[in-house]
Amino acid sequence: MSLLIDIFVQVRDTFNDHVIFGVGILLVIGYFTGRLAERVRLPAISGYLLCGILLGDSLTGIIHTEMTDSLRTITDVALGIIAITIGSEFSLPKLRRLGSNIVVITFVQLIATFFAVTAVLALMGLAMPYAMVLGAIASATAPAATVVIIQQLRARGDFVDTLYGVVALDDAACILLFAAVFAFAGNTLMAAGDAAVSSFHIIGHAVTEIVFSLILGAVEGVLIHIFTFKTRRRNDLLIVSLGAILLFTAVSLALELSPLLTNMAAGAVLVNIPNRSINTLRALNPLTPPLYAAFFAVAGTEFQLDVISNWGILALACAFFIARAVGKYTGVWAGARMVKAPPGTRNYLGLAMLPQAGAAIGLVLFIQASPLVANATPEIKEAFSQVTNIVLFAVVLNAFIGPVLSKIAVVKGADL
Repeated sequence: MSLLIDIFVQVRDTFNDHVIFGVGILLVIGYFTGRLAERVRLPAISGYLLCGILLGDSLTGIIHTEMTDSLRTITDVALGIIAITIGSEFSLPKLRRLGSNIVVITFVQLIATFFAVTAVLALMGLAMPYAMVLGAIASATAPAATVVIIQQLRARGDFVDTLYGVVALDDAACILLFAAVFAFAGNTLMAAGDAAVSSFHIIGHAVTEIVFSLILGAVEGVLIHIFTFKTRRRNDLLIVSLGAILLFTAVSLALELSPLLTNMAAGAVLVNIPNRSINTLRALNPLTPPLYAAFFAVAGTEFQLDVISNWGILALACAFFIARAVGKYTGVWAGARMVKAPPGTRNYLGLAMLPQAGAAIGLVLFIQASPLVANATPEIKEAFSQVTNIVLFAVVLNAFIGPVLSKIAVVKGADL
């Protein structure tokens, strides 16, 4: 047995200094673990996360810490595409069609979840900046599992229409909330050792970061439109749009702005400009399967299995999970009651909002790749590492529990 282990270590150490090897093995193993997850009726995302955990430092060490740092380029690219896609949900005709009721339900459950998670974690002793960041991340919802269940059950009606509308707006609103909270929390942490820095300065810096990120994104969207509105060939659209995402992501990082907000603003601009701008967004579709698979697998490598033996972090992760569930359910119930929604919507829509994966994982990876964390003190880096593990642990729990509750919600809410 020891001989086999020695051979494995030698082979591993021969290849795992190469980033290309890391990307390749994440995609190949991720494919098989994703298929395995689907066979047991879990989202493929769960399999990609499992792939990252298997290959990460916690188990085999094939993807070691230094390689994970190099692989964050994939994270930046994937986050740019995710953000520009989410931004496209802010189509003005679509928002008018969804109506004010869905906007109210989305807003109320978002705020309720944020305050519930932030308050519970702060009461458990977590520093307020980190509790606020986790509260913002908690507001994200993963629509994939719920959408699959709706399609399998062939559900129709007002309940399903409302669910689709709330889910469509939730991740976009979550990113706006996260950007504001992370900007404020980041400036608070940086100013912690400087007594001369006032609260007004911190808030002003955060607002400036958000505003300039949105302006930069608007410029990105307009430029993409200018260079592509006469182009019919999908390959040309792909080249220009991907190039713009890479360039503006790099610019926003260099200027210490938010690449999430920048690309989301670009998506919002593009979707509201006529003359085939929507084709530019569709041109990115062929890139998404391998990028997303690698993206979630990289997230899995960040998860440290020793969190299970650390009772402090485990308690915070469980509290995060429970407080988020309570915030989501009560927030949807309160919002639905405010707009006088039917009883089925009030009582069951909140259960369908519990799954969590893509956006939450994207936000924790954004934290790990942000200049704030890269240039932070070891104490701040360690604290944000704990934030990452808390979220990933909750995502794993939701991968098993969320789809089950979503199915119950759709069956009961749609009266099947």
